[in-house]
Amino acid sequence: MPIWNADTYLKFECERTQPSIDLAARVELKAPRTIVDLGCGPGNSTAVVGRRWPGATITGVDTSPDMLAAARKTYPQWNWLEGDIGTWKAAPAEPVDLLFSNAAFQWVPDHARLLPRLFAQVAAGGALAFQVPANYHHGAHSIIREVAASAEWRGCFPNGAREWQAQTAPFYYDVLAPLCARLDLWETSYLHVLDEPEAITEWYRGTGLRPWLDLLPGKAEHDRFLANVTARFAEAYPRRADGRVLFPFLRLFAIAYAR
Repeated sequence: MPIWNADTYLKFECERTQPSIDLAARVELKAPRTIVDLGCGPGNSTAVVGRRWPGATITGVDTSPDMLAAARKTYPQWNWLEGDIGTWKAAPAEPVDLLFSNAAFQWVPDHARLLPRLFAQVAAGGALAFQVPANYHHGAHSIIREVAASAEWRGCFPNGAREWQAQTAPFYYDVLAPLCARLDLWETSYLHVLDEPEAITEWYRGTGLRPWLDLLPGKAEHDRFLANVTARFAEAYPRRADGRVLFPFLRLFAIAYAR
C-alpha cells in the first residue's frame, strides 16, 4: 500500500481540485441529504461538495491516516472515516444520495465488481459520480515505467509496482449503463502550466510515483531514481520560451443516476 503524504499532495492543490469542481458542477442533484466522498484525501474534494450542497451530511473516507488528519484539522465540521473503498459499505438501510470520488478509484482493483457494488448503495434518485486519471498508457506514466524497467532499476522492481486500475469510457459504459437511469460520461484534458520539469516529478511524488518509491530501500535510491525520471521528463516536456513547461493531464468522468 503506497504511503501518502498530505503536504506533498497539496503542493498542486488547485490543479488537483479543479477536476472535482468540474465533476460536482455537472451532478444534477438539487439537495442530496447524504454525501460520501470516497478517497477523500486531505479533504479538498470534500470541500467542493460541501460548498455545492451546504445542507448535506458529509462523510469523507480514506485509507491514509496522514490524509485524514489533514482533513480533520482543516474541515472539522464533517465526518472523517478511515476505510478502504474496496470494502466500504453504507450503513444498513441508509443508502447514500451522492457517492462522490475524485481520483481515487484508480487505486482499487476490479472495477467490474466495484462499481455495481457501490452503485447498489446509492439511494433512488441519487448518483454515483467519479473521476479517474486517463493517462496511464502515455506521457509521464510511460516514462516512469520505462525508467523502472531499465537495466539500472529493474532489479529493484522484480514484480513491477502497484498498477493503476482506471479503465476506458466504453468499459464504464458497459458496466454502469444497464444499472442506471442515465449515464453521463466525458473526458477532459487539463493543460497545466508548471514552472519547470522538476515540478512534474513533484506532482507524481504525491501520486503515481508512490508505489515505485515505496519499494526502494533508502533515500539515496529515491534521489537517484527521481533524478533519472526528471531527466526523462525534461526531454518529453521541453521548456517553453518563458522557461515553463506544459503538462497535459487527461481525466475521465462518469455520473450514474439511480432509478
